[in-house]
Amino acid sequence: MPFGARLKYYRNRAGKTREVLGGLLGKSGSWVKAVETGRLQMPRLQTLLKIAEVLNIRDVADLVGDQPLPIESFRGPGHPALTAVRKAVNNFALAEPHEVNLAHLRLRLADAWRVRHASANHRTALGELLPGLITEAQAATTTADLAERREAYAILAEVMNLAQMFAAYQPDGNLLWRIAERGMMAAQESGDRAVIASAVWFMCQVHRDAGQWDDSADVIDGALRMLEPRLPDAQTAELSMYGALSFEAAYTAARAGEAGQAWRMWDRADDVASRLPELHYHPQTSFSRAIIGAHAVTAAVELAQPGTALQYARRTDPAAIPSNPRRSRHLVEVARAQHAQGQFAEALATLHDAQRTAPETVRYNGFARRMTLQLLEGPKPLRQSASELAAAVGLVD
Repeated sequence: MPFGARLKYYRNRAGKTREVLGGLLGKSGSWVKAVETGRLQMPRLQTLLKIAEVLNIRDVADLVGDQPLPIESFRGPGHPALTAVRKAVNNFALAEPHEVNLAHLRLRLADAWRVRHASANHRTALGELLPGLITEAQAATTTADLAERREAYAILAEVMNLAQMFAAYQPDGNLLWRIAERGMMAAQESGDRAVIASAVWFMCQVHRDAGQWDDSADVIDGALRMLEPRLPDAQTAELSMYGALSFEAAYTAARAGEAGQAWRMWDRADDVASRLPELHYHPQTSFSRAIIGAHAVTAAVELAQPGTALQYARRTDPAAIPSNPRRSRHLVEVARAQHAQGQFAEALATLHDAQRTAPETVRYNGFARRMTLQLLEGPKPLRQSASELAAAVGLVD
């Protein structure tokens, strides 16, 4: 019996509605529904133990069945640079005060974004840059004069955004939350609406990935309302953030299974993208004309509409996405749709393409890792190729 069906059985046995169970777990009723119907993968061990406790299940094995616990399979390994980045974040308030040239720091930050998008192994590249950037950005906020302090906080917020991209999908959820919260606080100190909106974009992702879909939707809605009065005369940065947040609202709705809201918000994002310069590419969010088709693939996959996802995939040229990690992520989403359609050979080939494009994207992507493990036990003609992919992404020796 699949995990979702087991969860539904034990929930009904305990006489609890989805909303009640979700409340006891700190989740929503729609999160429980998504797990029960298989739209969300089996949660991590900590959540499984809590479910067993509230449903009075003596042995968590009864809940899991013969499925392996998703401790390592659905989460990337810790990057070797994670310790150094964590130390820089933890020593956040203890950085030695010294004068920092803000113009030079801004150039270093812009270069870090370029490296992030151009590198195949972007976490390794960022891991070398982030400890110094975090330390310098924090120092800048304490030593900048009053006239420059808002700019210093804007830089710090953006450094935290970059750090969140490094920490995502790694085994330190507490660090991810600290980074997101500090990025939000720095953005508020900057007073810049586009910077605040960018911090919200990152904050809504940690809410959504924790299953807190209502909270994610709430923070996105607040940011959209903040930006809306300025839309008629919005500069490119604010317009990009409005479009990026619109899609995040679509993504969150898709995760919750709300198809109508998901496609309404995708339509809004598509309309905003059409107003952007043709070659514009927002470095923090990747929002652009080139990415909107990839966003449709993601929304359709999350809504369990793989046929629709593949229709959009055929209209979207991955080569037009000017970011190796983001292009690889799109290919993983296409592979999810192919896998859901039973197109296992195509899914495996697409995963290989994703791995060649940006190995660390596949290595740290839970969906890619799960599909690879499933293909290892799939059709015999594919097993050798699946084994090679599994070795490349560190799933087998």
